[in-house]
Amino acid sequence: MIGGKVEGISKVKILSLGEVLWDVFVEKEYLGGAPLNFSAVSQRLGNTAAVLTAVGKDERGIRTLKAMQDLGLTTEFVQRVSERPTGTAIVSTGSDGSTVFTIDRPAAFDCLTVDAALLARVVRFAPDWLYFGTLAQANPHMETTLLRLVENLPNTRCFYDVNLRSGHWTLALVEKLSAVADVLKLNHTEAEILYELTLGKSGFSLESFCRRWASRYEIATICVTLGGNGCAIFAGDVLRSFDGFAVKVADTVGAGDAFAAAFLHGLSAGWPLEKNAGFANALGALVVSRPGATPDWNIEECLNLIQSRFSSREAFNPSGPR
Repeated sequence: MIGGKVEGISKVKILSLGEVLWDVFVEKEYLGGAPLNFSAVSQRLGNTAAVLTAVGKDERGIRTLKAMQDLGLTTEFVQRVSERPTGTAIVSTGSDGSTVFTIDRPAAFDCLTVDAALLARVVRFAPDWLYFGTLAQANPHMETTLLRLVENLPNTRCFYDVNLRSGHWTLALVEKLSAVADVLKLNHTEAEILYELTLGKSGFSLESFCRRWASRYEIATICVTLGGNGCAIFAGDVLRSFDGFAVKVADTVGAGDAFAAAFLHGLSAGWPLEKNAGFANALGALVVSRPGATPDWNIEECLNLIQSRFSSREAFNPSGPR
């Protein structure tokens, strides 16, 4: 391990499309947005990650570019636009204890323009993976942009991180995005919502949902996060559950994004599913234990958390499959 990165495995290039915004809490604000959070973790794991997005020509836009550089992320694919301000999400807690995001749209990230020159640069970047969610694509212009990228990157696999935000999605959109996904990630509540909308309100079964969704949209792998209970992974026509890690929760913002980045990291490295799910659960737990979507952490902390479940460090070798 060098500089906090996992060594000894093949690195991949990832392009994340969508929102970069500031998560605004009562006392402080943190740079966030699922594509940004995911990319920051992917970069820290030793991959090459870039975000295709737009920020405003405002103070938050300036801070965004500086913060991305501090995170080791390139700003090559970040546009600055004057039409709208840099995105924000007001973060609060719902009556059920869940995290609620109030997002002002349209924002700068809705104004991204991928012209021929930018598209050519993206094609030259030649990402192994294209990461996207639902929020930005709720803007028809951004949905069209995504589909154009998919068409022009035929050798790039797609990771769809569902992330349903109230008022910023439709079933039709989720179905369109699922149709281009090789890997799909969502949480248990989102799986229930999609199940009810497509199969009715009674008899929810996570396995039935995964089996139907994977078959209908030809998705190789579906990851379902279960909060503190870990995750369930549907792959090879089998649903398996993997326990989470008990930590003291600071806030949950960014935990799912860290899980997604860690899982894609292990998937690209060819790790066995048990190792991959354990690593993703542990990294998600670390992020939950700290405030902000992109808190400080290192691989050693993650491995120590995993080691607590094994008799020796050799039970989890970060250099790849044993």
